[in-house]
Amino acid sequence: MKANPAHQLVLLDIADIDRRIVQADHARTHPVQGKRINELSAQRQGQLRELTALSGARDDVQAELNRLESDVALAAQRRDRDAERLAATQNPRDAVALEQEIASLGRRISDLEDAELEIMGRLECAEAAVSAQQALIDETVAEGTRLTAEAKALIAAATTEGEQLARDRVALVDSVSPSLMAEYQRRAGRTAGAALLRRATCEGCRMVLSGTDLNLIRQAADDDVVSCPECGCILVRTEESGLKSSAATAD
Repeated sequence: MKANPAHQLVLLDIADIDRRIVQADHARTHPVQGKRINELSAQRQGQLRELTALSGARDDVQAELNRLESDVALAAQRRDRDAERLAATQNPRDAVALEQEIASLGRRISDLEDAELEIMGRLECAEAAVSAQQALIDETVAEGTRLTAEAKALIAAATTEGEQLARDRVALVDSVSPSLMAEYQRRAGRTAGAALLRRATCEGCRMVLSGTDLNLIRQAADDDVVSCPECGCILVRTEESGLKSSAATAD
C-alpha cells in the first residue's frame, strides 16, 4: 500500500489521541476514588447496623431506668400517704403498722435508688458508645462526600478532555487519505494502529527489529506503508528510525 509520508506522520498524532481518548474514557468510567467510595459505602452500612444495635441497647437501659423511676415515685407517694395517715391516726395498732410500712417503703426506695445509680452508669456508657459510633459514621460520610466530590470533578474533567480530543481527532482524520485511515483503523483494533520506528525499535510493541527486518524496511520506498513484523502496526519512519546504512552514515 502507498501513502503520502506526511500523512503517515499524522497517523502518529491520531494514534496518540486515540490512546489519550481511551485513558480519558477509563478515567471517566473508573475514577480512582471509586474503589474507596465503594469500601466506604459498605463500611457505613456495617457501622449503621452497629449503631442500631447500640441504640437498641441504650433504649433498653433507658426503659429500665424509667421503670425504676416510676417504682421510686410510686413508693414515695405511698410512703407520703402513709405518713399523712400516721399523723392523723389515734389508733396505736394502726400507728405501729403504718410505721413499719413506712420503714419498709424507705428501704425499698433506698434499694431502688441504688439500682437507679447503677443503671444511670450503664446508661451513660451506652450513650457514650452510641455517640462514638455516630462519630465513626460521620467520619465515614465525610470521607465519602469528599471523595465523591473529587470523583465527580475528575469525571467532568475527563469528559471534557475526551470531547476535545474527539474534535481534535476529526480535524486530523480529515487531513489523511481515506484509504490510509481505513488501514489504520483496521490495525488499531488489535495493535497501536501506528507507531514510530525509533532506533530500530517499534514504539508500538517496544520490540527491537532484527537486522533482516530492518533491511527490508530500509529498501521500501518513502511512500510505502510498512508494518512492524512483531505487532503488525503501521511503522512510521523518520530520521530517528536508524535506517541509514553504515555507508550512508560514513558519507
